[in-house]
Formats: sequence, C-alpha cells, structure tokens
Amino acid sequence: MCLAVPAKILEITDDQLATVDFGGVQRVISLQLLPEAQPGDYVLIHTGFAISVVDPKEAAITLQMLAEMEQLAQENRTRS
Repeated sequence: MCLAVPAKILEITDDQLATVDFGGVQRVISLQLLPEAQPGDYVLIHTGFAISVVDPKEAAITLQMLAEMEQLAQENRTRS
C-alpha cells in the first residue's frame, strides 16, 4: 500500500527541490517528476517526490482527515 500526502509548495530552488508544508511541518522534496509545479500549488508527496498537483480544497479535506486520524490515535493510546 502506498500513501501520498498533500503539501503546499512554499519555495522552489534552482535544483528542482522545493520546501513544502504538511500542516505546519516543513520538508524539502523533489520536483523532478513534476517540474511544472509552482509555489502555492498543493502537490501529492510520495517518498520525497511530488507526483501530482491537487486541488487546494481536496488537499484541505485530506489534511483535515489526517489530523482527525492522529487525534483518534492519541485518544486510543491514552485509553490503553
């Protein structure tokens, strides 16, 4: 099973790398597979590579669902 997570491109460097934001966490990822991506775009990230530009509304929904999953996981750990 693969998991691709949406992130917002904050900055692109000349060497096809970009700084992205995953709901408050920033990482550097590769744009080699998606050179047309621009700052402000939401992209799906898989294993450090941007693989697709996604609609900002869809990205927001996915990020919200991931946050809810994390909250539920924390609640379950507290109960154990």
